[in-house]
Amino acid sequence: MTCTQRWPQQGWALLQLFLVMSFSQTEDQVCVQRGHPENPQLSKDGDITLGGIFSFHSSWKDSQDTYTQKPLPLQCISLNFRGFQFAQAMLFAIEEINNSTELLPGISLGYKIYNACGSIARSIRVALALANGNETVSASYGITCKRPAQVQAIMGETSSSPCMAISTVIGPFYIPLISHFATCACLSDKTKYPSFLRTIPSDYYQSRALAHLVKHFGWTWVGAIRTNDDYGNNGMATFIDTAYELGICLEYSVSFFRTDPSYKIQKIINTMKSSTSKVIVAFLSHMDMDVLIHELSHHNLTGFQWVGSEGWIFDSQTATLDKHHILDGAIGLSIPKAHVSGLREFMLDVKPLNSSNNEMFTEFWEALFSCKFKESESPAEIQEVCTGNEELSGSQNSFTDMSLMPIFNNVYKGVYAVAHALHNILSCNKTCKNNVQLDPFMILQHIQNIHFKTKEGEEVYFNQNGDPAAKYEIINWQPRENGMVDFVTVGLYDASLPANKQLNLQKKGLTWAENSKQVPVSVCSEKCPPGTRKVLQKGKPICCYDCIRCAEGEISNVTDSVTCMRCLPEFWSNERRDACIKKESVFLSYEEIMGALLAAASLLGTCMTAAVAFIFFRYRKSPIIRANNSELSFLLLLSLVLCFLCSLTFIGQPSQWSCVLRHTAFGITFVLCIACILGKTIVVLMAFRATLPGRNVMKWFGPTQQRFSILCFTLIQFVICIFWLAISPPSPLKNFKEIKDKIVLECALGSALGFWAVLGYIGLLAMLCFIFAFLARKLPDNFNEAKFITFSMLIFCAVWIAFIPAYVSSPGKFSVAVEIFAILASSFGLLFCIFIPKCYIILLKPEKNTKKHMMGRG
Repeated sequence: MTCTQRWPQQGWALLQLFLVMSFSQTEDQVCVQRGHPENPQLSKDGDITLGGIFSFHSSWKDSQDTYTQKPLPLQCISLNFRGFQFAQAMLFAIEEINNSTELLPGISLGYKIYNACGSIARSIRVALALANGNETVSASYGITCKRPAQVQAIMGETSSSPCMAISTVIGPFYIPLISHFATCACLSDKTKYPSFLRTIPSDYYQSRALAHLVKHFGWTWVGAIRTNDDYGNNGMATFIDTAYELGICLEYSVSFFRTDPSYKIQKIINTMKSSTSKVIVAFLSHMDMDVLIHELSHHNLTGFQWVGSEGWIFDSQTATLDKHHILDGAIGLSIPKAHVSGLREFMLDVKPLNSSNNEMFTEFWEALFSCKFKESESPAEIQEVCTGNEELSGSQNSFTDMSLMPIFNNVYKGVYAVAHALHNILSCNKTCKNNVQLDPFMILQHIQNIHFKTKEGEEVYFNQNGDPAAKYEIINWQPRENGMVDFVTVGLYDASLPANKQLNLQKKGLTWAENSKQVPVSVCSEKCPPGTRKVLQKGKPICCYDCIRCAEGEISNVTDSVTCMRCLPEFWSNERRDACIKKESVFLSYEEIMGALLAAASLLGTCMTAAVAFIFFRYRKSPIIRANNSELSFLLLLSLVLCFLCSLTFIGQPSQWSCVLRHTAFGITFVLCIACILGKTIVVLMAFRATLPGRNVMKWFGPTQQRFSILCFTLIQFVICIFWLAISPPSPLKNFKEIKDKIVLECALGSALGFWAVLGYIGLLAMLCFIFAFLARKLPDNFNEAKFITFSMLIFCAVWIAFIPAYVSSPGKFSVAVEIFAILASSFGLLFCIFIPKCYIILLKPEKNTKKHMMGRG
C-alpha cells in the first residue's frame, strides 16, 4: 500500500482521538468500581455505620471456568440459619445502643450486613465493598479518587480462614475487624493482622486445654481429624505439639474440607476402621462435622470416644443430625454459657427480616416455615402457601434453638466494644461531639484499650494480641431417653490460673461412648508396672513400647518408668524388682553347719592336743619322752593348742580386734610351732653328729641355745607383724562385689605385703625344717623322730601350697573356711605325725618304752 493510500485511514483515526479528548475535558473525572456491585443483604442508615459479614449460606455451587468469558457470580446454596442468628444478634445490639441514653446519646448507628456464603473469595469482595462502597464518585481534575471508609468497623466473619483473608486486605487501612468465632491462634499475630480482634479465645489455649483433657483421662494413643483450613490446621498443630510434651501419641492425623469429594472422606473412614486407638480428637467446624457425621452414619461407625473443639461440641444441629448416636458421650470445650436479656425475643421476631425485600430472605422465610410464597406448578410438590405473617411461637427448628447463645453474646460484645470506643472518641456525656473526624486507626486504638462490663455484668477487654481472657466449659454429651442430647457442663478450664489449677473436672456423672459409665482406655501399650521399664518398639511412636523386667540389683517403683534405678551398694532388688531391700550380710558364723563343723574340729584338735600333753606329762620320765626333748615337746604342744584355738578367731562377724588378732595370732603361733619342730630336728641331727669321735657340737645346742633360737625365730615374726599393723593393719570390710545380692563381711588384709611376708616367713621355716628332717631321716635309732617330722612337714607344705590357689579362688566366706581348714589340717598333721606314734608306744606298747629299746639294744 502506498503512502497516499494510507493517509485517509490515519487521518480518520486522529480525528476520533481529538473528539474523545475534547469531550473528556468538559466532564468531571469519575471513580467507578470494576465488576458487579455488591449490595448488602441488610442495611440501615445511621450517623455512624458498622459493617457485618456473616454466612447466610454454608456452601456454593462449583462452576467450571472456561476462560473465554467472564466468570458468573457465586451461586450460594445450603441456607445456614446460624448466619441469620448472628446477624440478629448484631441488630439487637445496635438497636439497644440506639435506644440507650447513656451510650452514644444522640448518635445513631447504622449497619450494612453482607452474605459471605462461607467463601473466602466472596468474603474479601464484600469486605472491599464495606470499605469502598458501590457508588460512583466524581472528583475534580487532578485530584485522586479517595474518601473515608464507608464503615468504621466490621463484625465477622465466623471462620478463621475468611478472617485471615479479610484482615490481610483491610489491615493496612486499620479498619477494625471483630470476629465472634474465629479462633485460629495465627490471628493473634499483630504484624500480619494488625486490625483483627475477637471476642472468643484463641485456639492456642483451646488446643492446649484439649491436650491436657486427653492426658487427664490417660489417653495416650489417639486419632485426630481436622478441618483442612487455617482453623483446623493451626489448632491441630498446637494440639500435637502440646500432646507430645505430655507424652500423647497420634496414631493418625487426617484432614478434609466439606467440599471435598466423597472418596476422600471414605479414605478417612477406612483409616478410622483400621485404627487401634479408641479416642478421636476432632478439630472441626460445625459445617465439616455435619458432613462427616452424615458419612459416618452410613457405616454405623460407633464405639469411638470423641473429643471435640468448640466448633461443634455444643452445636445442637450436629446433635440432631447424629441419628445413630455416634457422638454420644463426646467431651470437649465450649464457650462458657451466657445470657443476654431480650435477645431471644428479638431474634425470634423475624418479620423485620422479611420486610427487607431481598430474595435471600424469601428463601429464608420459606425454609423457616416450610412454605412457599408461590404455589408450585408441579402437583407432586404441593406445599403450604406463605403469608408473611407466620409466627415462630411453638416451632422447633435450628433457628429457634438458643444453644449458641454464648456465640450470640460474642457478637453482642463486639458491637458494644465498638460503641464504647466511639463513646470515648466523641467525648460523650449527655451529648456527643459531632465535629470529630472519625478515623479507623483511632477507633482501633480505643477498642484495644476499652474495659467495660455488659448489662449482665460480664467484663469485656482485649489483651495486647486482641484476644479476650481464655475460659472454657467442659461439655459432655449425655443422651436422654427421648433420643435428644443434653450438653452437660462437667468442668471448667481457665488459662489465667496456675498450670496445676487450670483444669477443674468432676469425676462422677460422666457419660462415655456407647453410653458407658467407665472411662475408655486408649493406649498403644499397656502401662508398665513397677519392676519394669519401657523399651520403645522399633519404628513406632514413643507410646508404643514393650515392658522389660529390671535387671538384678535395679528397680523401678513407679508405673511407666523409662529407666531402672540401681540400688545402693548395701541394698538389692526384691523379687518383684520394685523395691530395694537391705542385702543379707554373710560371714562364717557358728550357727551355720560349715562354721559349726570347723569350730568343732578346732575344739577337737585342742582337746586332743591337751590329752597328748596330759599323757606326756603323766609319762614325762619315761624313756621315749626323755629321749625326744620333753621341754620342746611341751612347748610344741602348747603352740599346737594355740594354732587350733586361733582358727576360732576366723569364725564370727569380723570386727577390728578379730581381724587384727586372727592374722597376727596365726602368724606368731605357727612360727612358734615350726620353730619348736626346727629345734627338735636340729637336736636330733646334732645329737647324732655329736656321737662321732672328736665332735663336741652339742655344747652349741643345749637347752639354753634351743630356747634362744625359738625366741629369735618367733621374735622375727613378731617384728613383721608389728610392721604390718603399723603400716596398714587388717580391718573389717564390706565386700559388695563378691556376691551380687549379699554383703560379704570379711577382713581386708590392709597391707598385702605384710600378709604374704608372714606366710613367706612361715614357709621359709617350714622348708628349713623339712630339709633338716630329711637329712636326719636315716639316722641309726630305733625311734628316729626325724622320719615323723619329715612326713609332718610334707603334709604341712602340701596343705599350704594347695591353700594359695584355693584361697585366691574361693568367694566370700569360703576363703575364710579354706584358711581355717589349712590351719586345722596342718595342725592335725603335725599332731598326728609327731605325737601319736609316741602315745601309741606309751599306751599300747609299753614294752618298747625302755632305754634299751631306745638305744637299739637287745
